[in-house]
Amino acid sequence: MNIRLRHDAIVRSLRRNGTSTVDQLASEVGASRRTILRDISALRDEGFVIHSDVGRGGGLQLDPQSMQTTTRLSVPEVFALLISVAAMRAAGNLPFSYLADTGLAKIEKALPPDKVKDLRDFLDCLYIGQLSPLQDLSDMGKMDPDLLPVFETCFLHQLHLRFEYKDAKGHRTNRQVEPQAMLVLPPLWYLVAWDPSRGDFRHFRMDRISKPVRIEDQTFRRRHVPFENDVCPFSELSG
Repeated sequence: MNIRLRHDAIVRSLRRNGTSTVDQLASEVGASRRTILRDISALRDEGFVIHSDVGRGGGLQLDPQSMQTTTRLSVPEVFALLISVAAMRAAGNLPFSYLADTGLAKIEKALPPDKVKDLRDFLDCLYIGQLSPLQDLSDMGKMDPDLLPVFETCFLHQLHLRFEYKDAKGHRTNRQVEPQAMLVLPPLWYLVAWDPSRGDFRHFRMDRISKPVRIEDQTFRRRHVPFENDVCPFSELSG
């Protein structure tokens, strides 16, 4: 269990049980006493009020009114929220956009400076448009949610990406490409990449990208990606 999941499990356990011992929490999440004590300290730093008894067993109690006051959202999570708002705005289906913008601005403000930079660099790669009503969606599959963190690493560090791709005819090929942009035409998402083997840009539907997906230790340079006039950079839809 990673740190974030362990922290969530500890908070849930304290809310559910009222009082728990360090040993009980350690048993629940499969960690040592020392790890649990470090986790409790970290949760307090995030704003949770956790009382501890000095008696035998180290009883812990979470103040029912306390809550997390510092953000633990990752860059891909905030990116996904921003994409959702921008895509709905592009589709003309966001009647309460000012509330969404206010909330997202608060989230971004709470991010550490390094994460803000990564987020903005990531958003520079995002383009949004509208899907043609003639597009056949009968074969649309489910996109792997693990792709977004992978794309973040590739875009921010300009690293090659290798994956298996199934085209419209069902043919599967292994591709190694330079990720240059993400294009969202709701409900379809595309990875726009330079394909060195073909010497041109290619649009890969993300629901057709399958594992294994590997980040290659090979860098590339950013290229200007040509888009149609009705496709906008995220920055034009974020205001």
